[in-house]
Amino acid sequence: MIGKFIVFEGVEGGGKTTQIELLRDWLLGKEEWRQVLSKSINLEVVITREPGGTKLGKALRELLLSSDILPEKIQETSELLLYAADRAQHVEALIKPCLERGAIVLCDRFINSTIAYQGYGHGLDLELIQQLNYIATGGLKSDLTFWLDLDVEIGLARARSRGNFDKMEQANIEFHRRVQQGYQELAKNNYSIVRIDANFTRKKVQQQIQEIIMQKLVEWRYT
Repeated sequence: MIGKFIVFEGVEGGGKTTQIELLRDWLLGKEEWRQVLSKSINLEVVITREPGGTKLGKALRELLLSSDILPEKIQETSELLLYAADRAQHVEALIKPCLERGAIVLCDRFINSTIAYQGYGHGLDLELIQQLNYIATGGLKSDLTFWLDLDVEIGLARARSRGNFDKMEQANIEFHRRVQQGYQELAKNNYSIVRIDANFTRKKVQQQIQEIIMQKLVEWRYT
């Protein structure tokens, strides 16, 4: 696949959506990407998210994150399987086709979210999660993952200030601290995850991201 797959991860309120949109606008102005992807046509940048990147995913997102859709609680193992179903559909129906035609795909959450939230947050078996992730992705990995590292309390305050809390935002602070610990552990053991200090202004956070992208441009051009 000739495209590039860039993922954004982090706790609630970390600014992923904003930074993805800023990066898209910046990338569309970079002629260097055409050289990296061997493209002579207009550069395509696709923004997507998990859960919810496909029509099926949107329905699953409602089930997973809305607190008033079902009259019963979704059990944690069932929740894990629903996330895997969303990811399998997402990879086959959207991500792979985009990468095969040479697009840059910017994705809000991917496999590390499941490890951090369902594994560290809910305490589900990490080996099982890894197996499900592999099945759902067919082995697809990101070319680069940005971890927007933000103080949990600050992030939750930002997220909750928007109102209409989803189920993740309603979870207690201890849960979110465990999720943050999960991201910390993942970053220690995965060279493709780049930590971005998200405690700064939007502009400074984006500057960090662009600096890493420029370094990767050189690497990707010659690989």
